[in-house]
Parts: sequence; structure tokens; C-alpha cells
Amino acid sequence: MSTHSIIELENVVIKFAGDSGDGVQLTGNQLAETNALFGNDISTFPDFPAEIRAPIGTIPGVSGFQLHFSSQPVLTPGDKYDVLVALNAAALKTNIKQLKPGGILIVNSEGFDSKNLRLAKIEESENPLINGSLDAFKVFQIELTKLTKLAVKPFALGNKDAERCKNMYVLGLVYWLYNRGIDNTIAFLTRQFKKNEVIANANIAALKAGYYYGETTEIFLEKYLVKAADTTKGLYRSINGNQATAFGLLGASIRANLPLFLGTYPITPASDILHELSKHKGYNVYSFQAEDEIAGVCAAIGASYGGSIGVTTSSGPGIALKTEAIGLATMLELPLVICNIQRGGPSTGLPTKTEQADLLQALYGRNGECPIVVIAACSPSNCYEMAYLAVKIALEHTVPVMFLSDGYIANGAEPWLIQDLETMPPILPKYISSNIANAKYQPYLRDENLVRSIAIPGSVGLEHRIGGLEKENITGNISYDPLNHELMVKIRAEKVAMVANTLPLQTFENGNETSKILIIGWGSTYGAITQAVSELQNEGIDVAQIHIKYINPLPKNIGELIQPFDKILVAELNNGQLINLIRANHLKDAKGINKIQGQPFQIIEIKEAIKQAL
Repeated sequence: MSTHSIIELENVVIKFAGDSGDGVQLTGNQLAETNALFGNDISTFPDFPAEIRAPIGTIPGVSGFQLHFSSQPVLTPGDKYDVLVALNAAALKTNIKQLKPGGILIVNSEGFDSKNLRLAKIEESENPLINGSLDAFKVFQIELTKLTKLAVKPFALGNKDAERCKNMYVLGLVYWLYNRGIDNTIAFLTRQFKKNEVIANANIAALKAGYYYGETTEIFLEKYLVKAADTTKGLYRSINGNQATAFGLLGASIRANLPLFLGTYPITPASDILHELSKHKGYNVYSFQAEDEIAGVCAAIGASYGGSIGVTTSSGPGIALKTEAIGLATMLELPLVICNIQRGGPSTGLPTKTEQADLLQALYGRNGECPIVVIAACSPSNCYEMAYLAVKIALEHTVPVMFLSDGYIANGAEPWLIQDLETMPPILPKYISSNIANAKYQPYLRDENLVRSIAIPGSVGLEHRIGGLEKENITGNISYDPLNHELMVKIRAEKVAMVANTLPLQTFENGNETSKILIIGWGSTYGAITQAVSELQNEGIDVAQIHIKYINPLPKNIGELIQPFDKILVAELNNGQLINLIRANHLKDAKGINKIQGQPFQIIEIKEAIKQAL
């Protein structure tokens, strides 16, 4: 019978870190899923190495997975860690600054031999396990490699395969430490390795050995319990931003009763949308992996012209290649959804790190006067709603829509209350396939919102010209008339602006027009800003918060909300882009809170910036 005392906690932030081949992401995902099934609110932050094959044991090769689980609602993966699991010296060196004083540090002592220290550029005399630099933490040195090999010895694995099981050993230990069962992970391993029963059983043995190591060893005097959160009743699943984006696109396809066509080219961190949609062929989904970015978007435009929902996905470098084709969709006034899952740039930049630096590219990054609608998701689960609305706006207004996400929310996960598709707003596409009026089809004849009707190719009586040359108003014929060009440019811009008539009005997330200071954010900064503002209000500091999801056009009342404030802050993971729109459109001297480190904002960074501004 266990004699360990159990301490109840409200929340825990844990970080797993090791080499990219150590199974850190799998370990973190399993702990996240188990806690979500238990009933905790969760937020995750996978942190991948930027190099595909960084040398083992080096700083560039460190992979991390951060999880915040709580009995209360959480909005971020947390700032500093309560627990750090470091599988080698490089992992410790990279992450130790973020471990709270008094926090738990679990290290694989065999990852601190002379070779690993050298690869992490640590002198042997400076070995943190023996030089006293870790005295501020509760350190548990465990011979993970040795113990794992002993646990899987009955399965006669090779040395490499045996060592790979150590992530399950440490996961079992963490399950024991935080009073979580191992059944969910056993079921996962059984499914994952159903074609290799030996590997499945070896990993299960390592998982159980780690769990019972915590039970039988004398080094752990305490266990911890984080109770289930009091959440809205319903059916939940853990979802990351890319999965939610795929489901939002799929849901819109079903609701609009149109086929979904994804024309794309793989690029980090957008590729998982392709991976997810390719699983759903039974729902009239067609996924096309093209030979390059341009072919992908052009195929999507062709699909839109043919009466399907045309979607293309990419990140900043790929969006740059797609720009002329996006201009073609603008000229044709075809519905097209462009998903830009942002990453650090420019050029190849930081492929696995997060940034919000493509906003101006989304707004202006095409030749000529080429306005499109731009919207942004604010959390992993919000990607579902915003991807759905991107399709709705594109189909109902016959315009290209750029949907912005980023690596942080694309890979991060949280619980998602599965929605009944019938609760989502209806979608009314502007496609026509018969000439009811029996009159000559005029492709650029418009309704009160300047929206044209799109004829399905091959429809009798709806024949018309098509192409990227400037259109004559109403007829769609090629026109070089200067005044017609200016007219069409202004019509296309006004049509995008009129989308604002159908958008929800902007509201305050926190505070109101009488608050002392206003902070504005967009996209993935939502969690950190909202938590920071909430904590400041609890400290008696009156802060108003606006979070913008519709960027072009902006909500019609945004100026009315902003106008009363003398002090305005705009928080962005870039060098200042949305702030330019705020200053230009509303003549307010806003100040920026900016971070360009490939990492999301921490709550404390936002709080300190607001306090300094006050």
C-alpha cells in the first residue's frame, strides 16, 4: 500500500524535452490526451527542431512538448514550468531557465555523460548534475536508459529499439506522479503497433515499469492530483489548429452541399491540413498534392470555377509563390480560400517556429490593386469556426479569402466541444447552372452587395469569356479602356469592403470604453493577452481588451470602440503590422508590444508591458 502523501494542485505546467528521436511529441500528446479524458482543461505547445536532421545531442536538435493541465479554464500552455523532464544535457540547457524555483526536474542521468556534455557545449567540470547549479529545484536523477533496457529485456529487442522505449518509461512515471491511469496509453500502443506485437508489448512493459518505479522507489515522497475541470457538458475531443481547420472546411462543404477540393503543396506547418482532409474522401473531398505551390493554387481556382469549393494551403514562402494566381482569382471574382499557416521568416526562416509576420503580405502582397478578405483564428478550436466562415464569405461574396493561423495554434491542442453542424450559419453559394431569365448571361452583373453570379461551365445559355485580362463591367469582355479599369478596380475594392455589412460587430473581450488603457490583439496572441488582462483586473488595474478576427474588412464599429482611448497597445508576434492599420485608419498613436523570437508571448510579458505603459 502506498505511503506517499497526495497534494492537490489547481494546475500543472510540464515540459518534456529531448532529442527529436526520443519520442517527446508522442509522450506529450499521450499525457495531454489522458488528462483531457480525465476532464482537465488543457493547452499544449509542441516545439519542434527547425532542422530536419540536426545532430543528435545538440542544442539545435532539442525537441520539446509543453502541456498545461488544470481544474480551471486555461488559455495558454503556461509561462514557467512546474515540471521539466530532460532526457539529455542539451534539453536541460535549453529549458532550465523556464523551470520555476522549487520545481520538479526529472533527468536521465545517462544523458549527461562526457559525449552528451560535449555535444551540448558544456564543460565536464560544469556538469549541472554535480556542480550545484540545480540546487534551487527538486532534482530526480534516474538512469532511464538502463532501467528501460531492463524492463524490455524479455522482448529481445536490439539496443536501439530498446532505448527508444524510454519515453514510455518516463511517461509511466509521470502518470504515477500525477495520479493518472495508464489504460488509455496501453490502448494507444496496441493500436499504433498492431502490426508489430513485440514492439507494442515492449513499450507497454516500459510504461508499466515507469509507473511502478514511482510506486516502489523511496525518492518520491509526494504525489499530486489535479481534479477535473467544471466544463460545459457535452462530447469533447482534443484538437489542434490544423485538424480544426480541416474540419471547418469539411463542415462548410457539407453545409454548402458542394465538393471540397484542396490543391496544395506540402509545407511546414500547413501540411497536416492536407493529411487530415485526405482521410475524408467519403465526404466528397478531393485532395490534390501538386508538383509545386503555383500548380496547387491554380488547380484550386479551376475547381472553384467548376462549381466546387477551391482551397489551397501554405505558409508565407508558398503564399509568395501563389500571389499571381490569387490575383487571377480576384480578377475573375471567384470564391477561393487560402489558408496561410504562418511561420518565422523571411525566406525559409524558422519553419517550425511561430510568427505573425505575414499580415501585410496577406493584405497587400499581390501586384496591382488586389484586395481580398483576410480573417484570423485565435485558438486551436477557433480554427474550426473561422475556416468555416472563410468558406461562407468566399462563396457568398465571390471573393478570395485568406485564413490566417500560425504554427503555435496549428500544432497546439485544447479540448473542443464537438458541434452539431446544423448550429453553424447556412451557406448560400452564388453558383448558377441554368438560365432561368432566358436572357443573355452577363457574368459581371451584380446584386446589391456587388456580388456576381458564377455560371457553371458547360451550362446551356450561360456561355461567357474567362481569363486574367481586365474585364469590361457587366459583360466580362476584355477591356483596355482606362476608365473601365479604374471602375473595376474600385468595384472590386468596394465589394470586399461591403463584406463588413455581414460581419459581427466588434466587442470588448474585457473592460469597456471607460477603462484606463486598451490592448488590441489578433490571431494566436489571444490566450496570453486575455490571461494577462484577467490577472491585471484581479490586481485592480482596469484594462480593456479587443481581439480582432476580421482584419480586412475590419468590423464596422472598430473605430467607435477605439476612439475614447488615449493609451492603446497592439500586441503582435511581428515588428508591428496591425498597428499600422490602427494608426492609418483611426489616427490613434498606438504603441506596439512586439516579439519576433519564434515563440509565443508569455503572460508576464504582456502584463509588464501594460504596467509600463500605465
